[in-house]
Amino acid sequence: MKKQYETTLTDPSNKGWSPNSDDYACWEKSRYIGQGVDQWRWATAQLLSWGIKTRSGFRVTPAVPVVPGQEPAISVHALGMTVLEPVRVVAVVNTEYRVGFAYQTLPGHPVRGEEAFILERRDENIFLTIRSLTKPSSAMPWRVLYPLLRVAQVVARWRYFRALKLKS
Repeated sequence: MKKQYETTLTDPSNKGWSPNSDDYACWEKSRYIGQGVDQWRWATAQLLSWGIKTRSGFRVTPAVPVVPGQEPAISVHALGMTVLEPVRVVAVVNTEYRVGFAYQTLPGHPVRGEEAFILERRDENIFLTIRSLTKPSSAMPWRVLYPLLRVAQVVARWRYFRALKLKS
Protein backbone atom coordinates (compact mmCIF):
# COMPACT_ATOMS: atom_id res chain seq x y z
CA MET A 1 0.00 0.00 0.00
CA LYS A 2 1.31 3.46 -0.92
CA LYS A 3 2.06 5.90 1.85
CA GLN A 4 -0.41 8.77 1.93
CA TYR A 5 0.83 12.22 2.87
CA GLU A 6 -0.71 13.73 5.99
CA THR A 7 -1.07 17.22 4.55
CA THR A 8 -1.29 18.77 1.14
CA LEU A 9 0.20 22.21 1.50
CA THR A 10 -0.93 23.36 -1.95
CA ASP A 11 -4.49 21.98 -1.52
CA PRO A 12 -6.33 22.76 -4.77
CA SER A 13 -9.73 22.79 -3.04
CA ASN A 14 -8.65 25.66 -0.80
CA LYS A 15 -9.53 29.02 -2.39
CA GLY A 16 -7.35 30.99 -0.02
CA TRP A 17 -3.71 30.05 0.22
CA SER A 18 -1.26 31.54 2.66
CA PRO A 19 1.60 29.10 3.15
CA ASN A 20 3.69 29.67 6.21
CA SER A 21 7.02 28.08 5.46
CA ASP A 22 10.55 29.16 6.07
CA ASP A 23 11.79 25.95 4.44
CA TYR A 24 10.16 26.35 1.02
CA ALA A 25 10.13 29.03 -1.65
CA CYS A 26 6.38 29.73 -1.95
CA TRP A 27 4.85 30.94 -5.20
CA GLU A 28 1.30 31.46 -6.47
CA LYS A 29 -0.05 33.20 -9.54
CA SER A 30 -3.43 33.30 -11.30
CA ARG A 31 -4.04 34.27 -14.91
CA TYR A 32 -7.10 34.65 -17.07
CA ILE A 33 -7.09 31.94 -19.74
CA GLY A 34 -10.45 32.34 -21.45
CA GLN A 35 -14.19 32.31 -21.07
CA GLY A 36 -17.27 30.30 -21.82
CA VAL A 37 -18.52 26.78 -21.34
CA ASP A 38 -16.61 25.30 -24.29
CA GLN A 39 -13.30 26.71 -23.04
CA TRP A 40 -14.07 25.49 -19.50
CA ARG A 41 -14.80 21.94 -20.70
CA TRP A 42 -11.71 21.86 -22.89
CA ALA A 43 -9.38 23.28 -20.22
CA THR A 44 -10.67 21.00 -17.44
CA ALA A 45 -10.36 17.93 -19.69
CA GLN A 46 -6.80 18.95 -20.55
CA LEU A 47 -5.89 19.60 -16.92
CA LEU A 48 -7.28 16.33 -15.58
CA SER A 49 -5.52 14.30 -18.28
CA TRP A 50 -2.06 15.84 -17.63
CA GLY A 51 -2.43 18.17 -20.64
CA ILE A 52 -0.97 21.06 -18.67
CA LYS A 53 2.29 19.08 -18.49
CA THR A 54 2.26 17.43 -21.93
CA ARG A 55 1.28 20.64 -23.74
CA SER A 56 4.24 22.27 -21.96
CA GLY A 57 6.86 19.84 -23.28
CA PHE A 58 6.79 17.11 -20.63
CA ARG A 59 6.06 13.44 -21.17
CA VAL A 60 3.64 11.76 -18.75
CA THR A 61 3.08 8.01 -18.70
CA PRO A 62 0.75 6.35 -18.39
CA ALA A 63 -1.57 8.75 -20.19
CA VAL A 64 -4.51 8.28 -17.83
CA PRO A 65 -6.67 10.76 -15.90
CA VAL A 66 -5.27 12.30 -12.71
CA VAL A 67 -6.26 10.43 -9.51
CA PRO A 68 -5.03 10.64 -5.91
CA GLY A 69 -2.17 8.24 -5.20
CA GLN A 70 -1.12 8.08 -8.84
CA GLU A 71 2.65 8.06 -9.47
CA PRO A 72 3.13 8.80 -13.16
CA ALA A 73 6.49 8.81 -14.88
CA ILE A 74 7.09 12.46 -15.81
CA SER A 75 10.11 13.44 -17.86
CA VAL A 76 11.39 16.36 -19.85
CA HIS A 77 14.15 16.50 -22.43
CA ALA A 78 16.44 19.50 -21.89
CA LEU A 79 20.02 20.36 -22.82
CA GLY A 80 20.53 16.99 -24.50
CA MET A 81 19.42 14.91 -21.52
CA THR A 82 16.20 13.47 -20.16
CA VAL A 83 15.27 14.54 -16.65
CA LEU A 84 12.94 12.32 -14.64
CA GLU A 85 10.49 13.90 -12.23
CA PRO A 86 8.94 11.31 -9.88
CA VAL A 87 5.75 12.63 -8.25
CA ARG A 88 2.66 11.43 -6.41
CA VAL A 89 -0.76 13.02 -6.86
CA VAL A 90 -1.95 13.97 -3.38
CA ALA A 91 -5.21 15.83 -4.04
CA VAL A 92 -7.81 16.28 -6.76
CA VAL A 93 -10.77 18.66 -6.81
CA ASN A 94 -13.48 18.48 -9.46
CA THR A 95 -16.49 20.73 -8.89
CA GLU A 96 -18.68 22.84 -11.15
CA TYR A 97 -16.52 25.93 -10.58
CA ARG A 98 -13.15 24.56 -9.43
CA VAL A 99 -11.02 21.78 -10.95
CA GLY A 100 -7.46 20.91 -10.14
CA PHE A 101 -4.85 18.67 -8.61
CA ALA A 102 -1.70 18.78 -6.53
CA TYR A 103 1.34 16.56 -6.51
CA GLN A 104 4.31 16.14 -4.23
CA THR A 105 7.77 15.32 -5.48
CA LEU A 106 9.29 11.94 -4.68
CA PRO A 107 12.95 10.97 -4.17
CA GLY A 108 14.83 11.39 -7.45
CA HIS A 109 12.98 14.58 -8.45
CA PRO A 110 15.32 17.52 -9.12
CA VAL A 111 13.62 19.56 -6.34
CA ARG A 112 11.56 18.83 -3.24
CA GLY A 113 8.09 20.23 -2.75
CA GLU A 114 4.58 20.44 -4.14
CA GLU A 115 2.83 21.93 -7.11
CA ALA A 116 -0.88 22.52 -7.71
CA PHE A 117 -2.77 23.44 -10.89
CA ILE A 118 -6.23 24.89 -10.35
CA LEU A 119 -8.86 26.07 -12.82
CA GLU A 120 -11.55 28.33 -11.47
CA ARG A 121 -14.65 29.61 -13.22
CA ARG A 122 -15.83 33.05 -12.10
CA ASP A 123 -19.01 33.82 -13.99
CA GLU A 124 -17.95 33.20 -17.60
CA ASN A 125 -14.26 33.92 -16.97
CA ILE A 126 -11.75 31.13 -16.43
CA PHE A 127 -8.56 31.50 -14.42
CA LEU A 128 -5.63 29.15 -13.99
CA THR A 129 -3.80 29.29 -10.67
CA ILE A 130 -0.47 27.62 -10.07
CA ARG A 131 0.85 27.10 -6.54
CA SER A 132 4.33 25.90 -5.78
CA LEU A 133 6.46 25.06 -2.76
CA THR A 134 10.08 24.37 -3.65
CA LYS A 135 13.36 23.65 -1.91
CA PRO A 136 16.59 21.99 -3.01
CA SER A 137 16.77 18.24 -3.41
CA SER A 138 19.06 16.48 -0.98
CA ALA A 139 20.54 14.47 -3.87
CA MET A 140 23.50 15.46 -5.98
CA PRO A 141 23.87 16.88 -8.59
CA TRP A 142 20.41 18.47 -8.18
CA ARG A 143 21.29 20.17 -4.91
CA VAL A 144 24.07 22.27 -6.48
CA LEU A 145 21.98 22.92 -9.60
CA TYR A 146 19.09 24.36 -7.56
CA PRO A 147 19.58 27.99 -8.73
CA LEU A 148 19.44 26.84 -12.36
CA LEU A 149 16.38 24.69 -11.60
CA ARG A 150 14.58 27.76 -10.21
CA VAL A 151 15.15 29.48 -13.57
CA ALA A 152 13.79 26.38 -15.33
CA GLN A 153 10.70 26.62 -13.09
CA VAL A 154 10.00 30.12 -14.35
CA VAL A 155 10.10 28.87 -17.95
CA ALA A 156 7.89 25.86 -17.12
CA ARG A 157 5.31 28.06 -15.40
CA TRP A 158 5.11 30.34 -18.43
CA ARG A 159 4.51 27.24 -20.55
CA TYR A 160 1.84 25.96 -18.14
CA PHE A 161 -0.15 29.19 -18.44
CA ARG A 162 0.19 29.11 -22.22
CA ALA A 163 -0.84 25.42 -22.38
CA LEU A 164 -4.40 26.04 -21.23
CA LYS A 165 -4.96 29.50 -22.69
CA LEU A 166 -7.73 29.99 -25.22
CA LYS A 167 -7.81 26.97 -27.48
CA SER A 168 -7.52 27.64 -31.18
